[in-house]
Amino acid sequence: MCTVMVAVTGGKGGTGKSTIAVNLAAALAEDEDLLLADLDVEGPSDHILLGTPLKDEEPINIMLPIVRYQACTRCGICAQVCDTGAIITSSDGLPVIIPRLCSGCRSCYLACPANAIEEGMRTIGYTYRTEVALDGDGRSLRLVTGMLREGEEHTPPAVIATRRRAFSERADIYLVDTAAGTSNTVATAMEGAKLAIVVTEPTPLGASDLEMILEVADRMDIEPWIVINRHGIGSDDLIEEVARRRGSRIVSRIPYSREVVDSYVRGRPIVLARPYSEPSAALRELAALIRGSA
Repeated sequence: MCTVMVAVTGGKGGTGKSTIAVNLAAALAEDEDLLLADLDVEGPSDHILLGTPLKDEEPINIMLPIVRYQACTRCGICAQVCDTGAIITSSDGLPVIIPRLCSGCRSCYLACPANAIEEGMRTIGYTYRTEVALDGDGRSLRLVTGMLREGEEHTPPAVIATRRRAFSERADIYLVDTAAGTSNTVATAMEGAKLAIVVTEPTPLGASDLEMILEVADRMDIEPWIVINRHGIGSDDLIEEVARRRGSRIVSRIPYSREVVDSYVRGRPIVLARPYSEPSAALRELAALIRGSA
């Protein structure tokens, strides 16, 4: 099998995207060398759904400007080039750094004509690498997780660092769990994917957000497969209309089931906890489709 990246995404939060991601990972890891990357760095939950503590912590560090005030000429260029508002000018013309707002882009360092800015460093979050046991037969999957520190606002550096750690390991299938929405963070997480599993639900809001994430996939030239989660809680008409209009196909319908909720609470994917249930059958069929397309 050639190496392939599959993104599990969705325009709307709360559709069960991460639940589907961990179940697909558990099903695919039975036969494939798989790595699951949780790139929802503001609220990673894959490890919770897999019932495992995070391990092997590494810091995510970015550049923090340090001003050498004895060399500063008060020209104000550093504040002008900072597009996050992390540098303000005091009443006496000297720059003041607000670390929490700094994205570590280094623009101020490169633009300072007096070389009065040095490169410091600060930690904005952590990556983790966890080996997750699936059963008593030695089967496991690798999970790489990114997590911002509380109060941090710049997610792209954390997503990039987590991707870098995940892709430093060899795997046949990289399954990437993105954040919800259609922000640049989601696009960064999806970059390089062959296939996007777009999770939605049969509601008006689900249809509206589905339209937006399909647009993102189209612009990134990623083939989207629509998955309707919680099938049965409402009519599929709106989702089917969006799919027809966008020229995308609905590949799976995961039925709403109390069993899925129970497996969520217990921290064990339903494909393992209830392998003969209707949701498990649908998820395993979807995993087989992914396996066949890889």
